[in-house]
Amino acid sequence: MKKFSKLSVIILSISLLLVSCKESAEKKQKPDTTLENKLVEKSTPMAVLNANLATESDLIALGLSSELVTKLLAARPFLTMADFNANVAEENTEELFKKLFVPFNLNTTAEKDFKMIPGVGDKMAHEFEEYRPYTSVLQFKREIGKYVDENEVARYLDYVFVPVELNTATENDIKALPGVGDKMTHEFIEYRPYSNLAQFRKEIGKYVDEKELSRLKRFVYLKE
Repeated sequence: MKKFSKLSVIILSISLLLVSCKESAEKKQKPDTTLENKLVEKSTPMAVLNANLATESDLIALGLSSELVTKLLAARPFLTMADFNANVAEENTEELFKKLFVPFNLNTTAEKDFKMIPGVGDKMAHEFEEYRPYTSVLQFKREIGKYVDENEVARYLDYVFVPVELNTATENDIKALPGVGDKMTHEFIEYRPYSNLAQFRKEIGKYVDEKELSRLKRFVYLKE
């Protein structure tokens, strides 16, 4: 009887050991999704593309038809959001404007038009208009930051711009203009002082074609 009991204990121990080994193996095989979940939680929405700067491949990646992509490329530059809107009237613009847009001039856009920006309703459209005229993007961030967090302010900046005074704008304010990088900022400053916008067109026209020059002209002005 004692021998049988010892044998039973040994068999039971071996069985428990096998079960434990199996559970350990299954845990190792099961993927750890903790990191993956964290990455998903921290992921941020894709930046809104500028309809005047998006490449052909960018537009195709948005799921636009080849016919519409060809149409948009031929119609550029869009000097106003109204021009762009007219070319995509048959699309689901509520969804499209979350991905593709022509930035609004904060100082001249009608309050009602600001509501074309996804997530901007009556109250926020009023606040956009309330603080005009804006002299810099920094001012926009400061004023609108009273109502929404930094992430939302940053999202708005995909949809708006503050025009710059050619002879006095800071380097940072010029760089904040849509599609204006370090090199073009340098050229803007290089030819100061500008006596008129014709001079701006002449000098900057040395570096870009007529279409791009037309796009850039909407971002600048000269004090009278």
